[in-house]
Amino acid sequence: MENIKHKILVLSGKGGVGKSTIAVNLAAWLSMQGKNVGLLDIDIHGPSVPKLLNLNNKGLHADGDKIKPVSYSDTLEVMSVGFLLQEESSALIWRGPMKHNVIKQFVTDVSWSNLDYLVVDCPPGTGDEPLSIVQLLDNPDGAVVVTTPQQLSVVDVKKCITFCRQLNLPVLGVIENMSGFICPHCNKRTDIFKSNGGEQLTSDFNVPFLGSIPLNADLVNACDSGEPFVLSNNHNLTTQALKNAFEPLTISITQTQINKEA
Repeated sequence: MENIKHKILVLSGKGGVGKSTIAVNLAAWLSMQGKNVGLLDIDIHGPSVPKLLNLNNKGLHADGDKIKPVSYSDTLEVMSVGFLLQEESSALIWRGPMKHNVIKQFVTDVSWSNLDYLVVDCPPGTGDEPLSIVQLLDNPDGAVVVTTPQQLSVVDVKKCITFCRQLNLPVLGVIENMSGFICPHCNKRTDIFKSNGGEQLTSDFNVPFLGSIPLNADLVNACDSGEPFVLSNNHNLTTQALKNAFEPLTISITQTQINKEA
């Protein structure tokens, strides 16, 4: 871990909010800025990162006595339990101790390069996996919390912020995903999942609101084809929303580092 400058967790108290999509696009965007980035997928039972980066058929190889991460590009390397599965439909039926041991291996036994950022995609909830990674990473910079606008999601995500505070993990900000749908034909906005749930959440907990990401059919297609959306649609409104959400993160982390060194 001494080779990694900054560690960012992507969390959510609710499944199905697009957390892995945010993690993958954040990692890809950081690498696009010329940063060396690692993406660690610790969703043991539903690893999505290999599919989102079109790395399904990649296996793992030894690097001396370590495990070599899978390379997506010259500046982005990836580790996921998905690389250990023989088939996409294979299920890992593991209890907590086994999951903790695998996550520990991903942290200590992987030959990560000298990274500017390690982005960790966590499974939903506040259970074994998020708790293990917070303890194993040793003072990560903080967490990006993902929600969708409706109260069903917001209620669970509140628990996630409470989890962060109880573990002294800074909340870098909240991203509201699936925030309205803009019709490509008439440009009319429809709030399918209501609106402003994420912004109200940040007001209640006094944490930064990073932005709202609208629904977009092209984003779904990009996910299915394994291409990070921020790399493929430079002039898309959703792409710009993602970039606008990510930019304050690097500024906040840099400022925090300056304050620590002062």
